[in-house]
Amino acid sequence: MTRPFGVKGRKRKHGQPKYDAAEEEHQQPPPKKAVVEEKEEPEPEPEPETASAEEDELSGIPIAPSEKDSNKPNVIFILEKASLEVAKVGKTYQLLNSDDHANFLRKNNKNPGDYRPDITHQSLLSILDSPLNKAGRLRTVYIRTEKGVLIEVKPFVRIPRTFKRFAGVMLELLQKLSISAVGKREKLLRTIKNPVTQYLPVNSRKIGLSYSSEKLVDMDDYVSTISSNVDLVFVVGAMAHGKIETDYTEDYIAISGYPLSAAYCITRITGALERKWKIL
Repeated sequence: MTRPFGVKGRKRKHGQPKYDAAEEEHQQPPPKKAVVEEKEEPEPEPEPETASAEEDELSGIPIAPSEKDSNKPNVIFILEKASLEVAKVGKTYQLLNSDDHANFLRKNNKNPGDYRPDITHQSLLSILDSPLNKAGRLRTVYIRTEKGVLIEVKPFVRIPRTFKRFAGVMLELLQKLSISAVGKREKLLRTIKNPVTQYLPVNSRKIGLSYSSEKLVDMDDYVSTISSNVDLVFVVGAMAHGKIETDYTEDYIAISGYPLSAAYCITRITGALERKWKIL
């Protein structure tokens, strides 16, 4: 009985290498994995395309106006008290906003609700996307920040659609003082010297918007009473709350009995002017 048991034991010992060899055969795939990894390495190449697309978006693409008659009256927008402030958060400089920097602002005894650069972003999109601008009747947009920095925005600049990329553009602008188009010397956005009145046409009519104004008007009726040969300047507050007080406005009006966002106020203004000037 001892010998058969031993024999069986030997068979198991002799059979073990065969089992191990079979395992080795099944463990051959590692070289194939290496081949797959080599094939996957070239895939990151599309990154330069994304970068170039971002550069195009940041630089802006001019929109050719359909009308270039300089004799026709134009409109200028001034966005007052815009919240565009840069600060060093951690190791990098960032454009402060209430969503991403609430804790940082509270630590520095500042109210996060006052830091709303998204209002400026929405207002610019409302102005630049309007048929009024595409018809060539927008002369310029000026932005004056809460800190008193004056920024000039050309009417044919293409502002980034997303806030994150807009914040990157504003950060670059406030650090470098200007942003030019790719391959061109023309500055699409730049900081300029105060006061803003030195850049306004002599015969322009300067109108401020304020919800607290006692002069409530229908925008269509209001612009219809203005002479057709006068350039119009509309001053709109780009802050979360409060009112604008400037010494260069000739008239203060309210265009609704309800408080409206800056972007919607601009939509009402551009719509009324488009109807007045027959822009479809």
